[in-house]
Formats: sequence, C-alpha cells, structure tokens
Amino acid sequence: MSVHTAPADLFRHGLQLLLDKNIPAWVDLWAEDGQMEFPFAPDGWPKRLADKEAIAAYMRPYPDHIDLHDFPDVTIHQTTDSETIVVEMRGVGRLVQTDSPFDMTYIAVVTVRDGRFAFYRDYWNPLAVSEPGTDFVSSSR
Repeated sequence: MSVHTAPADLFRHGLQLLLDKNIPAWVDLWAEDGQMEFPFAPDGWPKRLADKEAIAAYMRPYPDHIDLHDFPDVTIHQTTDSETIVVEMRGVGRLVQTDSPFDMTYIAVVTVRDGRFAFYRDYWNPLAVSEPGTDFVSSSR
C-alpha cells in the first residue's frame, strides 16, 4: 500500500486479506507503533495491543478459531479527520472448533497514518463467541 492509500481503501484491502486468511499480510498493513483497543473486552482479554508485534501475536491464531466467509454488510463513514473512518460491518463464517455459525456485527474507529493502520478501536462482543465447548476465549488472548 502506498503512503497515499485512502483509509477506506486500506480497510477494504484488509478485509479481503482476512477472508483470504492471510494474517501476515494483514499485519503488514500496520504501522510499527499501531495500536488496537477493545473497549468491551471482558476480564482476561486484552483491552489494548500496544504495537504491531502485539497485534501480530494476537491475530496469528485467528483462522484456527474463526473461519470467515464474508463481510456482507460494510458501511464506511468518513469523518472530519481525513485519516479516520468509522466502519459498521458484519462478518459471517463459522467457529472452527464447534463448526457453529459465526455472525458478528462490528463497529470500528480506524485511523490511518502514512498508508498504514495506526489506531483501531474495535467494538465487538467477545462474549458472542464464548459458547460452551469453544476454546476461542481462552486461546486467543
């Protein structure tokens, strides 16, 4: 991605990499000092990932837990800050361990700096994937 990549384009590209299960390429979209926050994280889950290395460690096992099939609903809102977008989206797929359906609605506030993700506040509900018999909650923190 070039330094002139619009935040919405970078975000859409990142979604495709997640669907392709290409976590290393998705992590490469991040600034070295990029940060992720999870305001609704329950006890025992990270509330903040402080840099690209922490984000990579957090995301590395993601495809082992959630098999994403599609993002059927993605709405990207521009803000008064040209580097920040607000995204409403829905991800669907299956939970790998139980083969149960996965259907999650997200809202994210994303800031891009120099063509890389610099800040990503992820408003998703981790309890929605903590069904009995799944190990996602204990394995992905």
